[in-house]
Amino acid sequence: MGYNTLPYLVLFLPLSLIVYQVSGRKFRKYVLLIASWIYFFLCSRELILYLLLTSAGVWLAGLAMDRAGSRKHLKTFLVVVSAGGLFGILLYLKYINFFINTVNLAMAGKSGWTAIPFRHMLIPIGISFYTLEAVGYLLEVYWGRLEADRNFGRVALFLGFFPQTMEGPIARYQDTALQLTAGNPVTEQWVFDGVTRILWGMFKKIVIADRLSVIVTELYHNHLAYDGVMIPVAAVSYALQLYMEFSGVMDIVIGSAGMFGVKLPENFRQPFFSQSASEFWRRWHISLGIWLKTYVFYPVTTSDLTMKWNRFARKKFGKYITKIGTSFLALTPVWLFNGLWHGASWNYIFYGIYYLVLLMLEVILEPAKKAFYRHTGFPKNGRFWTGFRILRTWLIIFTGELFFRAEGLRAGVSMFRSGFRNFGIQRLWDGTLLKMGLDKADWIVILAGIAVVFVADLLKEKQIDVKAVLAKRSLPVRWAAFYALIFAVLIFGAYGSGYRQVDLIYAGF
Repeated sequence: MGYNTLPYLVLFLPLSLIVYQVSGRKFRKYVLLIASWIYFFLCSRELILYLLLTSAGVWLAGLAMDRAGSRKHLKTFLVVVSAGGLFGILLYLKYINFFINTVNLAMAGKSGWTAIPFRHMLIPIGISFYTLEAVGYLLEVYWGRLEADRNFGRVALFLGFFPQTMEGPIARYQDTALQLTAGNPVTEQWVFDGVTRILWGMFKKIVIADRLSVIVTELYHNHLAYDGVMIPVAAVSYALQLYMEFSGVMDIVIGSAGMFGVKLPENFRQPFFSQSASEFWRRWHISLGIWLKTYVFYPVTTSDLTMKWNRFARKKFGKYITKIGTSFLALTPVWLFNGLWHGASWNYIFYGIYYLVLLMLEVILEPAKKAFYRHTGFPKNGRFWTGFRILRTWLIIFTGELFFRAEGLRAGVSMFRSGFRNFGIQRLWDGTLLKMGLDKADWIVILAGIAVVFVADLLKEKQIDVKAVLAKRSLPVRWAAFYALIFAVLIFGAYGSGYRQVDLIYAGF
């Protein structure tokens, strides 16, 4: 029951909202918790046991660390066992077959070697997301930034809140836990804002992303049949599909939570206006970036190993080399974690290393960049250089997504090489694109939809709040915009004859 499906949008969400509203204030948190568990059960059946055991284990571990008081060794033991256990379960469920396959390939042909059989794994939805939230909560308690919550229901609701179950965003406990259990009555404005945000997300998901999935599936699944300009088409199409879908689903998620008075963290901030790889990752999947920065980057930066390197390198090599070494020590685990978090495949690991190299190059070339602007006198923020940096970042993004979506690292390398053969740019207009499952009308809808989203993002980038602007307009204008969004989804949505329902991409990570 994906967030873009009718059972969720016209049955589960409205019914949960009604029951929540008619319940007394002190019972509303229980309504949300029960609704969340029902949603999880409908999606994963008996695998809800993973969520229930995780919730109970995290709650008890937090209380145990609180009771440990100043006994540092005991608290460390508790956090290592509890957080390590959570990651251990995640690693086993998602990566055991990847590990088995790697060992089998490495040992193939060795005398006496018998291939290890694969495990049949049942993986509950959202485990990658609620595991990070759970570990974040435990570390906050361990560091003393947060007092362990004695209310099991609040911990369980934080980890299992149904709009966040499949794709996040990954929230910190202090950001959402109290909102979830406040029990405030639903207001008309919350519902209107929530429905509007959901419709905007549906527009991006089923009008644009689901259409793009047709050509993306064709190009990546049959990549050996394509070369030249079709490879950039594949990379750009997937990057746009991923953005339209993931940000669209986040709109649905944030809109759903907003109806209950819960403000979830934003996960995107106009990423295609980024001027560097590092800026892109500050704007894309923001909640994952914040989690990695808070619970991986900063702890490594302040670790004994990094401190020893800093003291040694400053004496021997100076500030520049010290900064490069420190950056490498801190960024390596972040980007290996980022790559592995997305899935058990070498192309995901390569994806993490790809951005590690790019961010290290930014650190290494920073003095040269400053010297360039200083000596040439070029305006750093002039239109030409801003445009150049944005286009350069697009090239970085599209190349990365080519490998990210490829059906394995070898397929990614093969596609990358194919992009330099028989380029044939005329295939963009000679009818080739109309032989991949999309007709001319589909392409018109896709391009028009992308243009609408681009304008909306451009206005946000210029600090223009479209919702605030519409709020100042007359009632007929506001309702006209609202109904235009509804009819755009109903008329141009990619569903019905000729289309298949496209599963949520990030629900698989």
